[in-house]
Amino acid sequence: MKVDSSVQAKAKLKPSLQPKEREPKRPFDWQFLHPKYWGIWLAFALILPLIYLPLRWQFWPVKQLGILISRLAGSRRRDTLVNLKLAFPDQSNAEREQMARQVFINQGVGVFETLCAWFRPQAFGDIDTLVSVTGLEHLQDAQTNGKAVLLLGGHYTMLDLGGLLFRHLSAIDCVYRPQNNALLDWFIFNGRRHIFERQIEHRDMRLLATRLKEGKVVWNSPDQDYPLKQGVMAPFFGIPSATITAPRRLARLGDKKNPPAVMALHTYRTSPHTLSSGERPQYQITITPALTDYPTKDEVADATRVNQVLEDLIRIDPTQWMWFHKRFKHNETGRTKYYD
Repeated sequence: MKVDSSVQAKAKLKPSLQPKEREPKRPFDWQFLHPKYWGIWLAFALILPLIYLPLRWQFWPVKQLGILISRLAGSRRRDTLVNLKLAFPDQSNAEREQMARQVFINQGVGVFETLCAWFRPQAFGDIDTLVSVTGLEHLQDAQTNGKAVLLLGGHYTMLDLGGLLFRHLSAIDCVYRPQNNALLDWFIFNGRRHIFERQIEHRDMRLLATRLKEGKVVWNSPDQDYPLKQGVMAPFFGIPSATITAPRRLARLGDKKNPPAVMALHTYRTSPHTLSSGERPQYQITITPALTDYPTKDEVADATRVNQVLEDLIRIDPTQWMWFHKRFKHNETGRTKYYD
């Protein structure tokens, strides 16, 4: 793992940091054999054998998977194009079509990266040769000062792989929203047991507060659209967007005398050419400086500030963010008409 030279002397990387507090595995439920779950079982049966190919060989089939998804996605593809038109109005239609295609290709790659992170982390081999790290000193300074760390992440296509790579820097918890599909939720929870020390359901504020008071590193992604009862309107890519205010509340949940440090985490693939070249991929982890004077009494200003940090990171390679979610779905009066 390559660390920015400016902090090389301070870096103390762990070769393999297994979760110390691994949660109990969720038991199998016989209802998962019901026909309504057969589609998920079939998808896993077709895809899982491919993760045992050498990592660099996986990229060709997963690229084709992403292209296929982009053609069959229907409403997801339409939502992606709507989002890109709003966020990148200066781009031509053809440029946005190409971006949308690459979003789905990256998501196809992300599916395989996630499955490898869950079931075959050894596929990534020597992490030192795959990953570069910038901003590690911000994390280390907070931990040296006895602070909990609230990491603000994004829904990038390499979501769970990002957690696996970060685990080599520090133990980490994650905040998650349970899936509506019970079988998919079972797979995700049990897969993530090998990555995160605790998986905290997003409504479990008591556990969140406890973990922050214990000085843990907690990863939360506040980059999606929720109704305004959970947030405020704040600009995101120049569009007034429903933005949750959870980060400012979470920043107050830890030790009152030594509050959590709030910083952003960005993980992305730096070698898109490997999708066709057969080379091993390369990844980047970026940790931003902790926000100063945060939170304030102005929740709109706080939300705007967080959105800007996330936007700046997403712009490094916009096609590695999940644009197929309806990010601009709500406004001050309710639902927008963007997706009609």
